[in-house]
Amino acid sequence: MSDAEPADVEDPITYFLEDMGYHGKHERTRAAYERVLRGFEAFLADRGITGPANADRRACLAWVASLRGEYAESTVATYASYCNRFYSYMTQVGAFDANPMTLVVEEMDESIDADPTRREITVSRMREFVAGITHPGDRAVLLTLLKTGLRVGELCNLDLRDLRLSHGGVRDAYPDLGTRGRLDGRPDTLFVDPDISTGEATNGEVRSASNKRKRVTLLPVDRELRAALAAWLAVRPDARSDAEPLFCSTRDAWGARLTPEMVRETVTKYARDAGWYRTGGGASENVTPHYFRHFFTTHLRDRTGDRGIVKYLRGDVAADVIDTYTHNWGDRVRDVYLENVYSLG
Repeated sequence: MSDAEPADVEDPITYFLEDMGYHGKHERTRAAYERVLRGFEAFLADRGITGPANADRRACLAWVASLRGEYAESTVATYASYCNRFYSYMTQVGAFDANPMTLVVEEMDESIDADPTRREITVSRMREFVAGITHPGDRAVLLTLLKTGLRVGELCNLDLRDLRLSHGGVRDAYPDLGTRGRLDGRPDTLFVDPDISTGEATNGEVRSASNKRKRVTLLPVDRELRAALAAWLAVRPDARSDAEPLFCSTRDAWGARLTPEMVRETVTKYARDAGWYRTGGGASENVTPHYFRHFFTTHLRDRTGDRGIVKYLRGDVAADVIDTYTHNWGDRVRDVYLENVYSLG
């Protein structure tokens, strides 16, 4: 895109939405983007700013702040990501000079690390917590969140094809396991697909959650997580979906793909039993799937001393950093991760 002639755009939002259609994005996705972007445009107009091309970082920050009075934090983050993607695209095609949302979104991504009042749980205490989880599905889900830093929606979107596991019995039982081309020659690895959006079909199944990554991420699976995943696959029920989700329900919706709500309910149950969750408690007190991402970030970063590798694994780094670590995936990210990841077994 960057080599193309600058686009002459009268209505940048319409231009962006039309290009989304050309790229095959579902009508419902385009409608969601239009609703958010038109709202952003109206906010700017109320402040005397004529269109997104003339907005600066402070205007974008003010818009995000205005959303917090009306929407949940997760929704605010989604809307901000829509606006960021819009600006990024328009910058790449030459219609805009810069993306004023870049710093705003980065600040939002890093807020999990900057909260000094957030509950802090030691590795040894988390190890005791995990030891009390005996259900193989729940144990595999929680260990995957704790040892990879995946967002809950990204975990739910995993299919069998996204996991390469060096466990003979499991491979024989599941011929679909690890069939992604990018997993060839990479044992014990999870593939996280950035091109999964709410309401769009992936691998033949319409998804209820989006993956919030800019590019493919390859996550190492250590011995401990490999054992938990193998134990889960040994008892995993037949899936309702031909997409063969990695994680299926063993409760009321037997065989259905786990949803973010199901995962949150499971984590809440165990956290409440541990005294880590209270109805009405805030993010500084309650342990949630999002907290597990914070736990992963904090403890792995402290152990490695390499913020770049942790950001690569989290899936929220700049493109040039991703290229660097993807190129050296085998001898850089994987080795550093396996040498430093904490044990919870």
